[in-house]
Amino acid sequence: MTDQSMRGYLSQLATSGALHRVKRRTDPKFEIGAVLALKDRGPAILFEETGSLPVVGNLLVSRARFALGLNVEPDRLDDLCIRALSHPVKPVITGSGPVQEVVQSGDIDLKASLPVPTWFERETAPYITAGVIIAKDPETGRRNVSIARLRLEGGGRIMAGIAKNHHLNLLAEKAKALGKRLPIAVAIGNHPAVLLGSQLYLGLGDDEFDNIGGMLGEPLRLVKCKTVDLEVPAEAEIVLEGELYPDEQIEEGPVSEFHGFYVSYGAGMGGCIACITRRQDAIYQAVLPGYASEHCLLGGIAIGATLRQALQRMIPAVRRVLITEGGMGRLHAIISMHKPRLGEGKRAAMLAMGQVNLLKLVTVVDDDIDIENPREVEWALAARFRGHEDLMVVEGVKADRCDPVHEDLTVTKIAMIATTHPGDGEPLSRSEFVSAPRDVLARVAAELDQY
Repeated sequence: MTDQSMRGYLSQLATSGALHRVKRRTDPKFEIGAVLALKDRGPAILFEETGSLPVVGNLLVSRARFALGLNVEPDRLDDLCIRALSHPVKPVITGSGPVQEVVQSGDIDLKASLPVPTWFERETAPYITAGVIIAKDPETGRRNVSIARLRLEGGGRIMAGIAKNHHLNLLAEKAKALGKRLPIAVAIGNHPAVLLGSQLYLGLGDDEFDNIGGMLGEPLRLVKCKTVDLEVPAEAEIVLEGELYPDEQIEEGPVSEFHGFYVSYGAGMGGCIACITRRQDAIYQAVLPGYASEHCLLGGIAIGATLRQALQRMIPAVRRVLITEGGMGRLHAIISMHKPRLGEGKRAAMLAMGQVNLLKLVTVVDDDIDIENPREVEWALAARFRGHEDLMVVEGVKADRCDPVHEDLTVTKIAMIATTHPGDGEPLSRSEFVSAPRDVLARVAAELDQY
């Protein structure tokens, strides 16, 4: 069996020199967040002395780090996600797992048991940010796996900040209509595949654990919870078991979002944790929220993979989709296409905006452009974009509440089509890069270290 734990990935990081251990006492209130922010693009950081459990953060701050955790080359990361979507592998239930080595129930005090960071100055309490939440549809029994911020309210009490269109909220509303509460389990300290898989844009009723198995190339091993009818990753570090109270609203106040600003969404949903299970030597995982690399990439990589799959079904010329970090991992996309026909670039941009509500700036380029290289994308705009015919501006489009500049939940959406046009292939055209003969380039590239 392969290692399906976070700590196996930590070992990989340590071997490659990408894990830094902080041995001085570090306060979860603001100090841990400040360190993670100031070392955002650096090594993963393990805070060994926090007053309770160790805390680890900044694990997945680059596409290369995701690729390392998923055991693929960086240029194959998107392909792995697509394979996971098209070739799911159902999980298996095991009798036991290290996440249940310690069981704590009864009088739960989350602040005393876990080193949950308080992140930003105007936020009013600590937030769990890397908790993968498992719930089931109270009508169908189908599983849902996602991440939502959870604020500690004292004792075992929590508040869940969930968008209205979030599947978890829809399940809570179903439970409310049935006069019930919604059982949840929150897994903290997960393999990178579990974190990334929880962010895939799937349909309500699709089980993200199936696609996580597709990423792993084997079934994800689960254990049954102790107090709720749910299953959780057997090799996670910590699991919280409890319920959401759909009829209980708790005012949240200012909270950070992926764009790096404070927002006020109004009331969140109340809930309570009644049981904690964990490893004997558990490590608490935290994801720095706001405009931070790991937060942006977790959403961006998952959105890009599901969007690419959707677009390729409609337009086979689509090759890749990148949701950019500069666009906060949510708002900006770059689409590469192979010899698009006249009008196909605009069609791809419109379909992308329709598929992902958050997108508001889409750039389309040819597949000779490396879409992960901003210099090449800007070159395509300079060399191939004709403003009078390749710019699309659509005003008054429904937006997500997260968009930092929405007005009455609408925004203006823009697309720029920076591709060669059919007929641009004649000599001295913009469709052909200058270069030495291909055979000479290939030979020199293979022997480059000898020059």
